[in-house]
Amino acid sequence: MLQVIRTHFSLPLTGASLRPFLVALPAAGLAIGLGADMLHYGTWSAWIWKAATIPVLLVLVAEIISSLRRGDVGLDIVAALSMTAALTFGEDLAAAVVALMYAGGQYLENFAERQARREMTALLARVPRTAILHRDSELTEVSIEVISPGDRLLIRRGDIVPVDGTVVENLAVLDQSALTGESIPVQRRVGDSVMSGSTNVGDAFDLTASRPAAESTYAGIVRLVEGAQKSKAPMARLADRFAMVFLGITVLIAGGAWFWTADPVRAVAVLVVATPCPLILAVPVAIVSGLSRAAKHGILIKGGKVLEMMTRLRGLVIDKTGTLTEGRARVVTEQAVAGRTPDDVLRMAASLDQASKHIVGQTIVAEAHRRRLTLSVPVSPIETPGEGVEGIVDGQRVAVGGRQFIARRLGQSASFHNSDTPGSMAVAVAIDGQFAGEFILSDELRIGVDKLLRQLRDLGIERIVLATGDRHEVANAIAAGLSLDAVRSDLTPDQKVLVVLSERKNGPVMMVGDGVNDAPALAAADVGVAMGARGAAASAEAADVVLLVDQLDRVLPAIEIARRSRAIALQSVYAGIGLSIAGMFAAAFGYITPVQGALFQEIIDVAVILNALRALRDRPTSVR
Repeated sequence: MLQVIRTHFSLPLTGASLRPFLVALPAAGLAIGLGADMLHYGTWSAWIWKAATIPVLLVLVAEIISSLRRGDVGLDIVAALSMTAALTFGEDLAAAVVALMYAGGQYLENFAERQARREMTALLARVPRTAILHRDSELTEVSIEVISPGDRLLIRRGDIVPVDGTVVENLAVLDQSALTGESIPVQRRVGDSVMSGSTNVGDAFDLTASRPAAESTYAGIVRLVEGAQKSKAPMARLADRFAMVFLGITVLIAGGAWFWTADPVRAVAVLVVATPCPLILAVPVAIVSGLSRAAKHGILIKGGKVLEMMTRLRGLVIDKTGTLTEGRARVVTEQAVAGRTPDDVLRMAASLDQASKHIVGQTIVAEAHRRRLTLSVPVSPIETPGEGVEGIVDGQRVAVGGRQFIARRLGQSASFHNSDTPGSMAVAVAIDGQFAGEFILSDELRIGVDKLLRQLRDLGIERIVLATGDRHEVANAIAAGLSLDAVRSDLTPDQKVLVVLSERKNGPVMMVGDGVNDAPALAAADVGVAMGARGAAASAEAADVVLLVDQLDRVLPAIEIARRSRAIALQSVYAGIGLSIAGMFAAAFGYITPVQGALFQEIIDVAVILNALRALRDRPTSVR
């Protein structure tokens, strides 16, 4: 399985690793050259500026060639033309200034994406790398790659099942929420099949492998993630969308100035003024400011392209467990017989459940601690795996477990709670041979989910679909009363991908999820949003946005910040282009020299950068 776990976040070879050097070289060259010029070593300064510009130009040309092979035409061509023309006609200072501005803008944009990626864990960090194998009447720890069908494995409490297989000894109590989205643990008896990626939350059991690790359910999910990432349509940079028009205007004005005046220096001045620094600098600054602002609200957005795409969303596909719901079972209903209070019954049950490691028992104990009940030490506890536990608490015989477990202990029918909500679990309690009460555990909706969905519609989300691996009746029970357009249930990971792809026909789609089973759909969506606080590493790695706090409502400020940042970037673009075009005409008529054009472009740069930095200060309406 480990052979299929790979990440694909390598940066282009040309430029990415050289960016710090490409910024430092023209900066140092400008300073040294100006110093030499002040000391009347003008010849030396010209060569220094040339030497500082040429490496940046060579890397830029290589990137342009690579982009053209992919069919992309960007604003980088204008920067290359201006540097080449300035060097050709002896305007070396102007060339060095342009080189610094271009390299600085590219480094800033690249730096933002690297910082976002650095926060991510390795893909599927929870994947087991070893397993306990029965071999020659001994237990041996082996790499999962050597496991073959028919091998017998010991799955200990807390272990993640490494391969698909069948239970051959003892009862298996499994948490499959990472795979199916079902938050309530399931039981698998001898002969039942078990999916890899499930977590053993009960006692140890033996499993016979049915297939190699590389062919298991979990490895299949990894392959789905990789395939979805490769098939996702690339997003163009905001600045590049203006490339063709701006390039045409620049060439027309520069060529016209040279043709009518026969003075190539005027064409150089036009090109220097036309260097798209407002686009190369202002757009990354606004985007990076938006990314930084989002991070302060617990929202990690992986790069500017993702932030831009968030402004165009029209659809939302959302998972249930851990996303719409809390993702963990809680006491939602309680019943106590006459003469006892719910807290009395809970205290007795929780006191006994302290002796159990079962996830349901721990939920009962956690609820008692939440209510600040004082628990007693149980005496002689006996646990029936997967069914219940009995023992002595404060001198009274107590039994806690499922309804059938308690009914067998009582030897008579008890007046159990008549509510049987889909997706819920009943925990019954008997004290001294009498039914005392019961608790209903369920995974509840997050507070304010319906309001959140309405607010998302106000932000332009036209269609919202629930996609879950839960059973149909559980999904419908959760969806009742919510502002949803469709409910898709009983979904496998690849079926979730199909739901996302089908919704994309209506426009860009956001997918929100938290489990391993959501990872392929997150990768396939235009924008995948993972609940990273408690979610699986696979979903965080596959997603474009990670909510670092366990609050679904952070999706709202994420979209608001993205839209505000893009609006500010566009303001800077329009203002910068307008001023640049005015400067180009001035240069064409001989009012601006190349060096003056570079300085004029610096003034434009400062103005648009200051405007772009407003994205760092804005606070989203949804968190005010």
